[in-house]
Amino acid sequence: MGVSMENQKRRVVRRRIFAVAAGGAALGVGVAATLAAWTDTEWVFGGDGAGGPGVGTSTFAIEQNTDPGFDAAAWTDEADNPGGEMVFTAAGLVGTELTPGDSVYAAVALRTKAASIAGDVELQPAVPAAGITTADAGDLLFDALDVRVATSATAFTCDGSAFTGGATIIADGTLSGTGGSVTQSLSAASGSVQYYCFEVTLPDPIPLAGGTTVEDYMGRTIAPAWEFVATS
Repeated sequence: MGVSMENQKRRVVRRRIFAVAAGGAALGVGVAATLAAWTDTEWVFGGDGAGGPGVGTSTFAIEQNTDPGFDAAAWTDEADNPGGEMVFTAAGLVGTELTPGDSVYAAVALRTKAASIAGDVELQPAVPAAGITTADAGDLLFDALDVRVATSATAFTCDGSAFTGGATIIADGTLSGTGGSVTQSLSAASGSVQYYCFEVTLPDPIPLAGGTTVEDYMGRTIAPAWEFVATS
């Protein structure tokens, strides 16, 4: 009888343990179901409205034309010294035949390239052209010459009259030390052209360097180069 009662108690305890375990298992299933969720994602990108990239940088670049008539096919990019070639002449005179009091002239035009934004340009003082063989020991001729530069947003004749008409004179002084006094604006996408006329003069009298005579300046040649610094 005692054994039977003891067995019966054990059966009741086991049933309770199984019930608690089953309840815990059921509770665990319920918790897992509560934490689970559907997931999804969405992406976007910066485009140009046609499926291409939509963020980037602008382009700024200028080009020059040294053709005497500014032929439409003569625009070119010359970013390094010596750059494009301007040929100095005057009526009955070429640039290598100067005598005291003579002046010679050459022109160049600038504009932005077709895909460029707008910007400003500033003329720098002349320096010797890179890679051009000259005959000017001691830079006597280079230091003796004067330069003037006139500019306008409309084309004009590049000769002595350029400096008495409506063009703006932006440089007037010694060749080796005179740059542009003001900047010029260029519209975007070749929207405007800026024209420049350079005048190089051998003064009369020649400003002689110490210990030299006029004869020391005869038969010399130079090749001045000018840089236009452009900023957008």
